[in-house]
Amino acid sequence: MQKTLKEIAGIVEGKVVGDEQIMITGASGIKEASEGDITFLANSKYHALAVKTRASAVISSEAQGINKPVILTDNPSLAFAKVISLFTPDDIGHPSGIDYTAFIGRNVSLGKNVAVGAYSVIGDNAVIGDDTVIYAGCYVGHHTKVGSGTLIYPHVSIRERISIGNRVIIHSGTVIGSDGFGFATIKGLHHKIPQVGTVEVQDDVEIGANVTIDRARFDRTVIGSGTKIDNLVQIGHNVVIGKNALIVAQAGISGSTVLGDNVILGGQSGLVGHITLGNNAIVTAKSGVAKSVPENTMVSGYPARPFMTTQRANASLQSLPRLFNTVKELKKKIEELEEKLKDK
Repeated sequence: MQKTLKEIAGIVEGKVVGDEQIMITGASGIKEASEGDITFLANSKYHALAVKTRASAVISSEAQGINKPVILTDNPSLAFAKVISLFTPDDIGHPSGIDYTAFIGRNVSLGKNVAVGAYSVIGDNAVIGDDTVIYAGCYVGHHTKVGSGTLIYPHVSIRERISIGNRVIIHSGTVIGSDGFGFATIKGLHHKIPQVGTVEVQDDVEIGANVTIDRARFDRTVIGSGTKIDNLVQIGHNVVIGKNALIVAQAGISGSTVLGDNVILGGQSGLVGHITLGNNAIVTAKSGVAKSVPENTMVSGYPARPFMTTQRANASLQSLPRLFNTVKELKKKIEELEEKLKDK
């Protein structure tokens, strides 16, 4: 496939600066690109790479200093994602139909064009919406509902009485609806507390590989619409996550914590239970959050504090060796003065 730069600009709703008739035959990263490719620049710190790239054109939010044709757009990353889809269409294809080795329980409702892969199990009274694809080796428990247009990759376990919305993507190895971590300790013995709640995953959520989302002790664990969860994330029982949150790899959220809309959790961040993070709150990587965070606030560190407070504390730590030497020198001078005063 090949397209002129003008045609591509029309697709991404951008404006061409330079030769709009050059032919583009592929799309690639700024380092890997070769002649005929189009690439993108989304972060100004990589501007030097845009100057050196072998690509024939660049998608960027500015053209200054780039010595080749540019498609100007407000969001280069999103525009480039559209171009990638254009030049590398998904030709792998998903499973279709019901594999003869799949087990379909009693009173199961399957919508139109549902696909169920080899050795998958659909429990009794489950409901699967139109155009949903379930790959091989998956488990969908009894009375669980899965919406339309949802994609479930191999070896996903969705336990009983769970609700999955429309256009959800769930990657391999994820477990939704496992028991919450609830025990009563009596005389040194840990007695299991029944976890009888459910999990509600709303529309347009994407869940990475090997994520665990615990069912509620009572009521629901909720993942709000549009939220994206990276690999290896742990979400405890009765957690409520708002809309369009971003949860990065290896984050852990303890039970009954509430996250507002558009919250971002950096990689390996950890949240204690029973706290609230307001709308648009940001937790930086490896932070430990021990108390609630107001909306529109960024926190970092362990324990997590307002971002600039942590930055100032870290900057002060860098000065400790110099401060130690200064104190040592002052102590020596004081001792010398004291000796002189004794002699007098």
